[in-house]
Amino acid sequence: MDYIHAQWQLRRFMSPTRAYRDLRAFLSRRQPHQMVFATLAVALTMFLIFEIAHDAHYQREYKPDIIYFKQWRADRTEAELLAQRKIDQAATDKRQAEVDRINAARRASFKKIDDAMKRYGF
Repeated sequence: MDYIHAQWQLRRFMSPTRAYRDLRAFLSRRQPHQMVFATLAVALTMFLIFEIAHDAHYQREYKPDIIYFKQWRADRTEAELLAQRKIDQAATDKRQAEVDRINAARRASFKKIDDAMKRYGF
């Protein structure tokens, strides 16, 4: 019961007008340079919070992933099928080589960072 009574007593002294008056009294006793630095600190903090919040809501550009299918004749021969597979395989190999090159470059950059961190003892 004492806890509830203490909470009620504490809330009795809290009001927005008292808080405003207390803040005005506190700020009136500050030196001008303290107010300048306090304003700069609040502005910098708000700027960082705004930038982080703005960056968190980044939406990527929508690019539909449309796959088109070729029209094939129903009476194609086995030789035509094999020839088309070789053409398709060459294109697939070229794409895979490009992906492998990009992955190798990415691994090399991460290894460079890892080696630098090991030099510093991380």
